[in-house]
Amino acid sequence: MKVRNCSALLGTLALCITLALPAASAQETGRPGRAADAAQPAASSHRAADVGLEKVAEAEMPTAGTAGPDGTVWIAERPGRVRVLDGTQLGEPVLDITDETTIDGERGLLGIAFDPAFEHFYIAFTDKEGTSTVDEFAVENGALRPDTRRTVLTQEQPYANHNGGNLAFGPDGMLYIGLGDGGSGGDPHGNGQKLDTLLGKLLRIDPRGGQDGEPYAVPEDNPFVDEPGARGEIWAYGLRNPWRFSFDADTGDLLIGDVGQSTREEVDLAPASSGGGENYGWSEMEGTLPFDGGTEPANHVPPVFEYDRSPTRCSVTGGYVYRGEAVPELAGKYLFSDYCEGDIRALDIEDGEVTGETNLGVNGGEVVSFAQDSDHELYVLALDGSVYRLGPAA
Repeated sequence: MKVRNCSALLGTLALCITLALPAASAQETGRPGRAADAAQPAASSHRAADVGLEKVAEAEMPTAGTAGPDGTVWIAERPGRVRVLDGTQLGEPVLDITDETTIDGERGLLGIAFDPAFEHFYIAFTDKEGTSTVDEFAVENGALRPDTRRTVLTQEQPYANHNGGNLAFGPDGMLYIGLGDGGSGGDPHGNGQKLDTLLGKLLRIDPRGGQDGEPYAVPEDNPFVDEPGARGEIWAYGLRNPWRFSFDADTGDLLIGDVGQSTREEVDLAPASSGGGENYGWSEMEGTLPFDGGTEPANHVPPVFEYDRSPTRCSVTGGYVYRGEAVPELAGKYLFSDYCEGDIRALDIEDGEVTGETNLGVNGGEVVSFAQDSDHELYVLALDGSVYRLGPAA
């Protein structure tokens, strides 16, 4: 995410207290932060639902959260700790890998997930050398078993930004992993459109299906399994930094918040019926605009929603389709935010098209992630440490 009021990627919070994670700044390429001729796709503005944010806990740079056993929410802290939120109590760390990672650039502990049966717990982090790493722990009676830790997947990163790092299990029981294009600015290695690298991709693997010593299995129905030279783990490509993605708990649809370069922020959608293989365009395209003289690929899947950057909006933070009961007016709406703006917004999506956008009138500050609990209620995580629960206005 973009650094506010200081140079990008300083990597030192003492120098820049608002260092964030998913995006790179416009200064990376010298391009302006907003294109004057980039028209915002039309979307009607609806009345905001009567919602509020209740601060329930304070964490150290929270980056991700996931539903845990027995109604808890597990929270990842960027320096390398995982804590359990039980109501309004954030407990002592149940996992601490602070000696294995670093918070320089956009690195750190970036993603966590349980498998559907809560039998295994997965973490995504960058190690001291900057390599993206996904590790697994067995879970017994709701607790991690450190002695079972094993590495599932690694990917070297050429730069310290665009690490992605989100983890989520899909309705199919497979583990989906988001990886950015490798960093710097403008995708200098062209990773977004290459099928021989995992960078700039959404991956789909079976972490428990590895045979003959392999740490995971590649599902046979992945779209590029039989394509020569392509990595079989790839589910979708053409992504710049899919910092946060999620599955609709009711429909199984996949929604991806993909961070833009300096002009457009986008939300991509793949229906549950998709067999994968979508090309979201980067780095030939930034949203619906050609990037740096690029040519739109014939198989480009345009975003379902995009917005121009502005002085107050700089980096999309993807969220969830709301399926909770606390705020009935939000049922079926996709909630998301922007790191620089912090407003919580909602999209109405019908038949794969956005029919309306609503600013809900609440602000979470430096919003870097959302979390969904076992009842499908939503939490908002801000990099300053605040953990909020979304609910009816007080």
